[in-house]
Amino acid sequence: VLILDLPLPEYTVDIEVSLKDSSYLDPIKDYFKNVSLTVPVNISNAQTTVSNISITTVCLPSGENNSCCFCENGYAWPSTVCSDVMPCPSLSLEPALPCGYTQKMPFYGPYCEPQTEDSCGMGEPIVMNMSVRLDTEFQDDLKDSSSVLYQKYKGDLEKAFNASYRCLPGFVSATVMGFSPGSVFVNYVVRTGAASFTQVGDSNRAVPQFLDSSYQLNPSTFTRVITNQTKFTVKPSNIFEGDTVTLTCEINSTFANATWYHSDQPISTSSRYSIETVLATRRSILKITNVTMKDSGSYRCIFILSSPFHTEIHTAKETVSVFPLHVTPNFEDIDVTCNSPEVQTKGFLLSCCIDRHLKSLKVSWKVNGTINITGESILSGNCTGYQLNINESLCPPEKSGAVTTYTCELETGHGARRTRSIGVTYLRKAHITISSSTNSTVSEGYAFNVTCESDVSNYDSISWKIQSGDGTKTVDCDMCVKNEFPATSVLTVKSATQDWRGTYICTFSQKNLESSANVTIEVISLPLKQNILIDPITTSIQCEVPHALECCISAKTVRDYRVTFVVQQNEFQVEKRKKDNLFCYMYNHTEKECKKEKEVVAYCKFINHIGQGVDSEHMRLHLIPGKKKISCSDRLGTGTERATLIKPCCDVKSPKGFTRGNTTYQCINSSWRVVRNDCLSGPINDLLSSAESLVNSPEAKAQLPSYLAQLKEQTGKELTTISNSSANLGAIVTILDMISSIPAEAEELTIQNFLSTVDLVVNDSTTEAWKNLSKENTRQSSLLLQSVENFSLRLQPVNNTIPSVSANTIQLQGAVVKENNNTDYNKDFRSAENLTVNVLISGTEIQTLTQNSTIVSVMYSKLGCILPQNRFEYMNGLLITTTLSNNRSQKFDVNMTFAKKNLSLKMPKCVFWNFTLNNHRGDWDTSGCTTTESGNYVICSCNHLTSFSILMSPDRSSEVSFEAYISYVGLAISIVSLVVCIIIESLVWKYVTNNTTSYMRHVCILNIATSLLIADVWFIVTASIDQNQQRSRDICIMATFFIHFFYLCVFFWMLSLGLILFYRLVFILHNTSKTAQKAVAFCLGYVCPFVIAVTTIAVTLPKNNYTRKDVCWLNWKDSKALLAFVIPALIIVATNLFIAAVVIIKILRPTIGDRSSGQERKSLFQIGKSVAILTPLLGLTWGFGLATIIKNSHRAFHIVFALLNTFQGFFILVFGTLWDKKIQEALLKRNSSSKWSSQQSKVRTL
Repeated sequence: VLILDLPLPEYTVDIEVSLKDSSYLDPIKDYFKNVSLTVPVNISNAQTTVSNISITTVCLPSGENNSCCFCENGYAWPSTVCSDVMPCPSLSLEPALPCGYTQKMPFYGPYCEPQTEDSCGMGEPIVMNMSVRLDTEFQDDLKDSSSVLYQKYKGDLEKAFNASYRCLPGFVSATVMGFSPGSVFVNYVVRTGAASFTQVGDSNRAVPQFLDSSYQLNPSTFTRVITNQTKFTVKPSNIFEGDTVTLTCEINSTFANATWYHSDQPISTSSRYSIETVLATRRSILKITNVTMKDSGSYRCIFILSSPFHTEIHTAKETVSVFPLHVTPNFEDIDVTCNSPEVQTKGFLLSCCIDRHLKSLKVSWKVNGTINITGESILSGNCTGYQLNINESLCPPEKSGAVTTYTCELETGHGARRTRSIGVTYLRKAHITISSSTNSTVSEGYAFNVTCESDVSNYDSISWKIQSGDGTKTVDCDMCVKNEFPATSVLTVKSATQDWRGTYICTFSQKNLESSANVTIEVISLPLKQNILIDPITTSIQCEVPHALECCISAKTVRDYRVTFVVQQNEFQVEKRKKDNLFCYMYNHTEKECKKEKEVVAYCKFINHIGQGVDSEHMRLHLIPGKKKISCSDRLGTGTERATLIKPCCDVKSPKGFTRGNTTYQCINSSWRVVRNDCLSGPINDLLSSAESLVNSPEAKAQLPSYLAQLKEQTGKELTTISNSSANLGAIVTILDMISSIPAEAEELTIQNFLSTVDLVVNDSTTEAWKNLSKENTRQSSLLLQSVENFSLRLQPVNNTIPSVSANTIQLQGAVVKENNNTDYNKDFRSAENLTVNVLISGTEIQTLTQNSTIVSVMYSKLGCILPQNRFEYMNGLLITTTLSNNRSQKFDVNMTFAKKNLSLKMPKCVFWNFTLNNHRGDWDTSGCTTTESGNYVICSCNHLTSFSILMSPDRSSEVSFEAYISYVGLAISIVSLVVCIIIESLVWKYVTNNTTSYMRHVCILNIATSLLIADVWFIVTASIDQNQQRSRDICIMATFFIHFFYLCVFFWMLSLGLILFYRLVFILHNTSKTAQKAVAFCLGYVCPFVIAVTTIAVTLPKNNYTRKDVCWLNWKDSKALLAFVIPALIIVATNLFIAAVVIIKILRPTIGDRSSGQERKSLFQIGKSVAILTPLLGLTWGFGLATIIKNSHRAFHIVFALLNTFQGFFILVFGTLWDKKIQEALLKRNSSSKWSSQQSKVRTL
């Protein structure tokens, strides 16, 4: 039998003993302390030994159903009920008594147990941070811990806190830490065991009972802040802009609500913030979508649980850092040459990287563009690459320059997404072909072009260079013509010089890719026409007498030329001879065909070794008939008296041996005398030659500034020579015109030099020279104005500006149109004479211009004075030129305000200088401008740009108004009279045309009246248009044509009437049929005027000089179109005057026998009547028009002319119709029907 000696089990038994009388409590307690437990006791048949009896828990009644229970010494409440026990209310006010805890009755435990480390209140005490508010005014002494008030508050409050919190499980102490304002906040610390929310609240309720009421403690403000019992998590750990972030706070106790704060600012639910609070799981979640850098900072979650006497706050704080997600591509934009061998072999790598490594990084690439070249994606670390597979076939020439966008897209896996684009410009190296129109050789002075063509049409620029020897010249490509489709550039050279020889390199540029081709051009020497001296220029030659002809060139430029003289289209060989600095080719010409006086033309021809040639200027040889006497004959030449001889300007000092120009001689008193010297001075001749070379130079633009400086300097030095020689003055103007075609950089010094040169040539000292040029009808003054216009038009801005530059009499201002520019162009100018002009172009007009267009205005105070002047109108303000670099075909409105120079002048007229008028010599034109007079100013509104000014006339208003009054009254009376005349003729027509002579007479009168009526009506219409200043060019042309035509009809019908009268007086016995006379009369009356009028308008209208500028009538100054009216009219008036004289002679011819005095009186009366009738009908009054066209004729002639001719219709009615007896009888008899019938019978009888 196995016997195990096992220890006996021990049991602890809780026995509750209830006493009805509490007075028995102490005796029972003493009893159990002294009881002996050595005797075993049988319990339930089991031997049981009671080893110890201890009293653990004593409960005293405390109200209904409640007891106040105490643990005996050495015992404590078990930890399982620690948070549930509540101090007995009755004992809390007795600090000396032990703490009892309320239990509900009947009480079934658990009971107090032997005290251990796990017992209630026996663990490590915790620190509770507490605060409460005293509703009293805060005093500064409470900030000083050594002050009496501070110590009093601290002592009283700590005593109250210790008394009220002493029954908390494991209570150690309560200590005041300080005071803060806001009433008075008491901050204190309670060291105790783990106390529940209810236990702390119950202890808070007791505090006021231990404190004097003067403290005014507010029991509802007890607050405990717990900072170390909240679990705060942030996901993801690495946060980037654009991510979605989740912040979670979790506590191990209940709470009523939760709030979130970012940088101490409360967070509320919005589109980016969402807050989810779950009470059951004791957590709150803040979710932030699409975070930004501004979302960085501290975040705090606060959980709050409140009761009337206690508020418990759980709080936690975390700092969140948001990092920018930077994606860095290896290129922003990159150019790739498709057909590059390296690119086709290796491909091309694009890449995007971020600034840190992410395991969750996701990458994709997108391709967008007309050239769809794709590749392979590679991911390595924090970078992604895209290896392009480039093939030339994917990049055709027509798409070169196309941009394909490659976009890398990177995602963090938490919502953040970043993309970066790389623009790849696919370029293709172009295939360039170059060709020349000259087959690689060209002669000096000849034009040629070089054509460059590329298979890539989308180019950025084209440049041309000429490589000659060790030097390379860049060609100003303003002379290049460019086409995009096909991609072509044509370099045109108008006149080849040695500067153009070399290898031409044409380069098409696209981005940084250049494609070139080259061709070599050799320039073969050949003299330029202007560098060939001919002697003589104009001379006289005798028949059968040899005359020396010479062509010379500079000895320095002699080459192996084949030279011949061409006389009357026949070639002759020459002799060679060196003369000073010249090498001359001579031929003695003998004219053998001498039957009549004629002009022989001769010239020399130079041909180089490639067969290209140049002809000299023509020599004009006037053949002297054999009968004429030779008065002058010497080394200069031969000629008759008063004959002229023109010779070249030989100059031994000149390197070329001669200068430009000529000398004119005249044979006077048997010797040649110089009558005109048009030779240029040496310096000016050099300037002219240099200008010609500059204009034809490949580097004209680069060399222009230095040439302008030289031109200004030499012009100043030669000013005296220029003032005394119209030829030198004209040469300077020609130079300015030539160089104005070269685009100039708008540097202040360059503009200053050009304007100063213009200023010098309009100096007061050059006035006489300008007058001489004006007498010669040259266009130099107009050319000077045009050269300034061209110069300003071609100015190219420097640093996007046009500087303001001034000389003595000329000023320049300008502006560059910038993007989205809507400000007005408003420029003010003031001359030295204090005259002003303002130019205004509205911002609305400016907006229609292309970007970088230039507007330049130039004011002249002197140049306008040298322009051809109108006889009766004067330029009464400054001259202003405004140019626009952007060529526009549509209208462009500009407003100018001119100050009047002479306030006494009237009738202002806004004008512009029209360079095409007056056979391209230029003249003032009013087209497109309206005039507004405002006091001392005139405002001009024009719809185009060029050179503008104002013209005004002396006050001749009284004269004009008086003569106009006569004209308008006379024309009105004439119009009424002619209408009456036509009505009367229609009424009596059948009764006054009973024979051929009478019939033709009345046909003529009726057509004269009709034509004159229509012409007078048109005259009134044109006068009205002119007065209202609303003259339309088309209406004016039409009115002028009809006035011209119908006035001519009046004259030709008057001629028909005169011829019929002459025919009947002279050829009495001859008889012509009515039809024949009528056909001749109508042909003469309408066909001839129509032919003249149509021919006149057809010849003059294309040249824009059919009408005058001031009135609607035929032009005289420019085209002499007025002669198409004056000549036929004067011829007809003269013819009719002769016929009238014949009529008078016929009347005066005596009859058979002598006349009595009565017959003489009758004859005189008949003569007077004939004159009165014939004068208006034959238009003899128009003869007074001769007096009106004579310069400075007396005003009386103008008045008489106006009186007689405007009343012509009235005179025709009175003397041609009403004075006719047959018409009178017909009108009288028409009133009586019986007389009329009788008259009809008589007529039939006759």
